[in-house]
Amino acid sequence: MAVGLKEPEKLLAVRGIKAAAMVAGIKKKPARDLVLFELAPGSQCAAVFTRNVFCAAPVSVAKKNLSQASTRYLLINSGNANAGTGEQGMRDALQTCQWVADAAGCSGAEVLPFSTGVIGENMPMAKFEQAIPQLLASLDEDGWLEAGRGIMTTDTLLKGISRQIDINGTTVTITGVAKGSGMIRPDMATMLAFIATDAAIAPELLDACLKTAVNLSFNAITVDGDTSTNDACVLMASGQSGADEIKAAGKHFDLLQAAINEVCIFLAQAVIRDGEGATKYITLDVINAPSAQDARQVAYTVAHSPLVKTALFASDPNWGRILAAVGRSGVNFNIDEIEIYLGNVCIVSAGGRAASYTEAQGQAVMSQDEITIRIDLKNGDSAATVWTSDLSYDYVKINAEYRS
Repeated sequence: MAVGLKEPEKLLAVRGIKAAAMVAGIKKKPARDLVLFELAPGSQCAAVFTRNVFCAAPVSVAKKNLSQASTRYLLINSGNANAGTGEQGMRDALQTCQWVADAAGCSGAEVLPFSTGVIGENMPMAKFEQAIPQLLASLDEDGWLEAGRGIMTTDTLLKGISRQIDINGTTVTITGVAKGSGMIRPDMATMLAFIATDAAIAPELLDACLKTAVNLSFNAITVDGDTSTNDACVLMASGQSGADEIKAAGKHFDLLQAAINEVCIFLAQAVIRDGEGATKYITLDVINAPSAQDARQVAYTVAHSPLVKTALFASDPNWGRILAAVGRSGVNFNIDEIEIYLGNVCIVSAGGRAASYTEAQGQAVMSQDEITIRIDLKNGDSAATVWTSDLSYDYVKINAEYRS
């Protein structure tokens, strides 16, 4: 059960962006597993991708196509990652794009493919060929909820959000969906996310907007420290809102950036709340660090510690595990000055257990579903926030049985 997260009842349509999803038979158990987005002519598209060297075939094809042509369609399948599939995987990814292009009347380079699921298995190509015409016929601006469900794998619920802003009296809409539950470690986005707006914006600004938002959100989460082969985050802008085009940095760009940031942060946090087997939602705040990189290094060292994560699952205030993780982070600080807090309870100061700390105080915090761990290094003015989850029996069970 996701921690403090519910499925959206409605997601707002984005003018100029249509979506459809269907059961194509790619997953072993019948469920929506093939999704198509259509972008109105003249739309802009920006994306960031995994840095895993063994990136999946659709990642390579999507990168190339994005650099060569204006994007008109996104084709996403769940249930098969098309990763570790060699030249056959590349041919299959290109072929799925061409099938969309032939049916829609565009070029293959105008289609971006995305896949998520089991690594090392070839794609069931006949199922794609049969389903794509039906997907095209089903496209609708109100297709966001179905699309969100169609990209899920081990997710327990749909992750989606809509926001609206006002630009000179014109309403601009932003809607996004994401999938991700395990194999989550930021080295880009560590999941799939598709976000759209009907704002009109210059392509270089759209790209900058996405990168800023991703660094604040999807690059600040971790479930298990594994960077997927297939991660991608896409930001589409149809320009159909009627608002003036954003051509330069300024108040309108800042307004849109803030809204995109909010959408991305919500989706990233939703991935953690729905982490595989998660029973706790953890915020790690590192403050007064020598640099932002140092702050992130400390946060991730704690977030990736199996001993810390299992203590969180057990609601065990074993504060020594947190202390040990901070100490092995490789970041310089004075152990006599550092302070560590569970919620508002100081657990470490003056080089050891805080004089005011009691086991009952620690237990009260650790028994909560949502916990903040604050680490004050007192050695600079930089900070970082990372979101993570605990490590439960169910995480092992889900991943042990992933291919069953």
